[in-house]
Amino acid sequence: MRIRSAAAFATFSIGLLMLPSYSLATANGPVLPNAQVTPGAINPAVNQSTIGQTICVLGYTKTIRPPVSYTTALKKSQLRTFPYSSYGSTDTKLFEEDHLIPLELGGNPTSPKNLWPEPWSGTSGARLKDALENKLHLLVCSHTLTLKVAQKAIATNWYLAYQTYVKGQ
Repeated sequence: MRIRSAAAFATFSIGLLMLPSYSLATANGPVLPNAQVTPGAINPAVNQSTIGQTICVLGYTKTIRPPVSYTTALKKSQLRTFPYSSYGSTDTKLFEEDHLIPLELGGNPTSPKNLWPEPWSGTSGARLKDALENKLHLLVCSHTLTLKVAQKAIATNWYLAYQTYVKGQ
């Protein structure tokens, strides 16, 4: 199987969609995390040589997922402070506290640099990103895509990665 190179996906570094002002009622495009606050963070226990003992083991993420009490408290705090306060809502039910680099791709489970309040609403919200996470996990665990390439793609611009790996397939 062919491992795709990071150079092949240089388009991900073209730029991040920054949404300094976002209203849940008017969102018409993908919602990306603010790269200054949520750049993504990796789990140091997960790398290409350990995927067979970590992320590619069924049930692994359940062993490292932070408790809801932690993620809900973080979500509440983030929704009250800039830049995520610009969503215009503090209703936690409207958001998933999402790992930018998902646990199934070696994302850090508790770092605030890897967690952000992602809206459920809209056509390109949390459910779309979840489909990408599943696809990238499959590609990494089948050794079709390296872990680093998958992590970079999803952390740089998950929506472009979705267009490449899910919609483009």
